[in-house]
Amino acid sequence: MPAYILTVVEITQVTEDFKRYSAAAAALSKQFGGEYLIRGKAAKVYEGKLFEGKSVVLSRFPSMAQLKAFYESDEYQKNLKPLRAGTGIYDIGAWEAP
Repeated sequence: MPAYILTVVEITQVTEDFKRYSAAAAALSKQFGGEYLIRGKAAKVYEGKLFEGKSVVLSRFPSMAQLKAFYESDEYQKNLKPLRAGTGIYDIGAWEAP
């Protein structure tokens, strides 16, 4: 059953570490079966203010187990996640498809 991880982020600072994070996180996600469905700012905000000035990253994984294996991996938590420290405000959640 597919699982999804959604990130809504207000980027406050693009650093060289953040650029390395973005590329490396994409590659690592792919290793765990992840694929980006959405990555970037909304083309148009029709209602509300949640998405104004924010980027959205929506990824699909084949299963919740693979999503957790990616996000909870030492490679992500210890090596990649610290590269984005101080670059924005991140809200991240995971869902399993019904």
